[in-house]
Amino acid sequence: MGRMEKICVGECVPDRVILREKDMSREDYFSRAKGVLSVCGGVPLSVHSHLDMREISGDIHLSFSGFMSGEFRKIEGDFDVVGVSVHSASEAMTAEKYGADYLIAGHIFATDCKKDVSPRGVDFLREICSAVNIPVYAIGGITPDNAGLCANAGAAGVCVMSSLMR
Repeated sequence: MGRMEKICVGECVPDRVILREKDMSREDYFSRAKGVLSVCGGVPLSVHSHLDMREISGDIHLSFSGFMSGEFRKIEGDFDVVGVSVHSASEAMTAEKYGADYLIAGHIFATDCKKDVSPRGVDFLREICSAVNIPVYAIGGITPDNAGLCANAGAAGVCVMSSLMR
């Protein structure tokens, strides 16, 4: 059983998988996305930034700039669920105004993924959560020990990567 299959059928089944592979060719990403879909059963898959992969999934996750781009604005009705990564309350409010279904805010705690960038912290997360009426998920350095702090700040949930991929 591969890593993704273990994640999608384990004790703690995720609400969603966001397939973020920045360094893959389009063809390799397409193949990987099809593979993830085949092992994740009913767990929804969001493609990340690939506006041309509606046939893989009706769900997409975008950077804030990608979400606001004219390219996305031309086809935004083509997706069922649209998630957006935000880094300020202003971005969060704008994303909500223009139709984002959920937000990912971060990075909240120190993480190896962003070694040279200071974490934004729980107060930042609380500010984002209180600024919008759509679900906000915390990302960055999330562990079982600090996930509750995110919930207490108003987050609908947390995103994890490193701990699941080990």
